[in-house]
Amino acid sequence: MRKTKYLLVFLLPILAVVSLNSHGIWSYLTVIWVFGLLPALDVLAGPKPDNLSPEEREEVEHDPYYRWALRLTVPVHVFCGIYMLMQTSMELDTVTRVGRILSYGMMCGVIGINVGHEMFHRVRGFDAFLGKFLLTSSLYTHLYLEHLWGHHKTVGTPEDSSTARRGEWVYAFWIRSIVMGYTHAWQVGIEQSKGNPLKNEMVYYTLAQAALLYLVYLFFGPSGLSAFFWASVVGWLLLETVQYIQHYGLVRKKVSEYRYEDIKPCHSWNSDHVWGRAFLFELSRHSDHHYAPHKNFSLLDHHDNSPQLPTGYPGMMLISLIPPLYFHLVHKRIS
Repeated sequence: MRKTKYLLVFLLPILAVVSLNSHGIWSYLTVIWVFGLLPALDVLAGPKPDNLSPEEREEVEHDPYYRWALRLTVPVHVFCGIYMLMQTSMELDTVTRVGRILSYGMMCGVIGINVGHEMFHRVRGFDAFLGKFLLTSSLYTHLYLEHLWGHHKTVGTPEDSSTARRGEWVYAFWIRSIVMGYTHAWQVGIEQSKGNPLKNEMVYYTLAQAALLYLVYLFFGPSGLSAFFWASVVGWLLLETVQYIQHYGLVRKKVSEYRYEDIKPCHSWNSDHVWGRAFLFELSRHSDHHYAPHKNFSLLDHHDNSPQLPTGYPGMMLISLIPPLYFHLVHKRIS
């Protein structure tokens, strides 16, 4: 089960293909899976906070299976994206069209951005390229610069657009995080290129995304372009909702005029609920991810001193849409 559980994510494209061939309520199968069945399974199975033994850690660290489990999602995601364009570039009733867009939008969030995030943490090389490729497929390539050279440095501080303030509603957070994150990515690109547009990564990311949109329009027309754009927006909102719950209300103390305390596991929310962990490649063990950013997903640990979410990420994302309920559940868990 240590290995096979990470194949759970491939149920999503299978359901997406079924959804893209279906009409009415059946075109919402991926939504039902992600926000219906998964949260229920997380509640039933509960959390599992155990960590790998030293022997298991050594075995997992050198096993290429975990790397290839990520890489295999790339061609699957591309296939589903093209298939979605084919299946939405036709006359459809509104309910079915929305369902098909949402179904692929789930893939944009779970694979395009989540898996892309895991892969670009290699920073350089083939996996980093694949990570940026996946982000581009969801029109969110700027996350690479903002996340690595923004969020991981400023998390838990007022300077971080991806840290939700205590009492902030998720809907306001979406706007603030998307706008400020994109703006900061340009700032990082300008700083790293020293003002030279030919060396600014954001220039190339923008051109790549514009070229992708043009190709979609060329081959699938306005209907396909609209579907692709709105599916990408669904992916953005899924990511930003996850970012909302990952650091909500947690702050790093300012230890001097110039710096904050070091990043610790207590500055990120953690969830050990097994179904959400497997489906999202351990994204919910976010405390250890920030504590050791270059650690592979399969090696992430539970920390007793990190605040624990009452359920898995899919369930918490739903709860966050009802701010008073969300505040009631999490405020008492913030020390």
